Amino acid sequence: MGNKRFRAIALPVGTIVVFLAVWQAVCMALDIKVYTLPAPSDIALNMYEDAATLWVHVQATFGLSLVGLVLGTAVGIAVAVLLHIVPPFKTALSPLLVLSQNVPLIALGPLLIIWLGFGTTPKLILLILVCFFPVALSILVGLGQAEPHLREYLGMIGASRWERLKRLEFPASLTYLFSGLRIAATYVVSSAIVAEWLGAGANTGIGFYLKLKFSGFQQAAVFSSIVCIVVMSLLFFYLVVLAERLVIRWKPRPEPEWKEASP
Repeated sequence: MGNKRFRAIALPVGTIVVFLAVWQAVCMALDIKVYTLPAPSDIALNMYEDAATLWVHVQATFGLSLVGLVLGTAVGIAVAVLLHIVPPFKTALSPLLVLSQNVPLIALGPLLIIWLGFGTTPKLILLILVCFFPVALSILVGLGQAEPHLREYLGMIGASRWERLKRLEFPASLTYLFSGLRIAATYVVSSAIVAEWLGAGANTGIGFYLKLKFSGFQQAAVFSSIVCIVVMSLLFFYLVVLAERLVIRWKPRPEPEWKEASP
């Protein structure tokens, strides 16, 4: 068990270290200029020198992403419950839900700015549109997966529609909820970057920092912002994984672990 955990950590870390070493060696051997492709050492140096500024922008983007993820999850749950309780709504609104995911953010962002003005509201709406769909779709599937005999039993004892939803269907859909949350958490930071990039008048956020440094041809700073984006995306993803383990304590352990534990 210990060796398996060690391999699970060592292999990805080793792969990243080898990749960075090869990247550094290629940049040094071919004398690639910083403004073309910065070496990992150049990126690390820029992150160290610009740490205070980066931290301010990271905080802004992290806060925006967190609020967008929470609101998107709440909207997704509400929409899924509504469509589950009222089946005609599911038939009528399903095309609109799919349509909402086919409008490019880069086209919708300027329209929201025209309609709602500058500020946080257009950005949050963009994030809600990105986050609510995978959550709504996942939990809508989960709400229909409750055990049929338990449904019949609750109906026999006179449980109301709300009681069946609260005591049976929603708890049964929690694993599906977290599956959708993992997808939403993966995309929320990159969507926040797009929202900050499109948000005229914004002066904080990694999206603003990225756009500013890109315009100044400061490639090391551009790669520094990419590192921050990747780290934040991974942080959101693993926070959702941790929350799932804390909430769904009854979830069985993966099968391979049982096989290894058996004599």
